[in-house]
Amino acid sequence: MAITFDSALGIHQHAVEARVKRAEVLANNLANADTPGFKARDLDFQAMMQKAQEQVSGFQMTKTHDAHMDTSPSASESDLLYRVPHQPSVDGNTVDAQQEQTRFMRNAMDFQASFQFLNSKFSGLNKALSGNQ
Repeated sequence: MAITFDSALGIHQHAVEARVKRAEVLANNLANADTPGFKARDLDFQAMMQKAQEQVSGFQMTKTHDAHMDTSPSASESDLLYRVPHQPSVDGNTVDAQQEQTRFMRNAMDFQASFQFLNSKFSGLNKALSGNQ
């Protein structure tokens, strides 16, 4: 029986990828905090994980005709959502720098946790392959 990365690593590899993509979006928001008219964006992490879970479990929708919609689990422009500001600014910018920094740091901590889970999976695989306990 062949082992695949999806079956060996589970959802953890997808969680790390989603956290990296979210970090890029949040960093972009922070970089444009003073840009007039810039609209803050974010990724729906739960939706990305749902798509990844469907891919890992093998129960995702498949495209059987060219006219069908693409349901691939990769993050695309459609996964980016606009954030509703708590207090809109006069210049139309919707970035709240303090909230973005908080979200960025929370995402960094969640990335670290996801990375540790992934690392433990690799450690377990390494021990199983080498015959160590």
